[in-house]
Amino acid sequence: MTNDTVTANPAEARSEVTDVTDLVDAYVASWNESDAAVRTRLVEQAWAEQGRYLDPLLDLTGHEALATLAPVLEQHYPGHRIGRTGDVDQHHNVFRFTWELTGPDGAVVIAGVDVGVLADDGRISAIAGFFDQ
Repeated sequence: MTNDTVTANPAEARSEVTDVTDLVDAYVASWNESDAAVRTRLVEQAWAEQGRYLDPLLDLTGHEALATLAPVLEQHYPGHRIGRTGDVDQHHNVFRFTWELTGPDGAVVIAGVDVGVLADDGRISAIAGFFDQ
């Protein structure tokens, strides 16, 4: 997903994002986005308003908090990027996917799996992240 497909209006975003893979790709892109306005649009596109993200280090709820993920990542891992490493697996309203955090040299620093739940509006209501390495 490229940034030029992101919409500013959350209602429009919901109608444009029809596939869970698109949601996950917008979510992953938000981790890597340095532009705050674009990052906010990605969060609004991917997440329900009271979406909750948690992993062993973080527990965040709501669009404003979720938009802080990229700056936290950049602060702790300058120049690193998160990327999805496999297909998104889904059944019912539950999905999972694997990811890696890679450094500027391409070395994998952290890898893991995220498990998520879709809200009634089709966006992400919750993600729990697990670190594998």
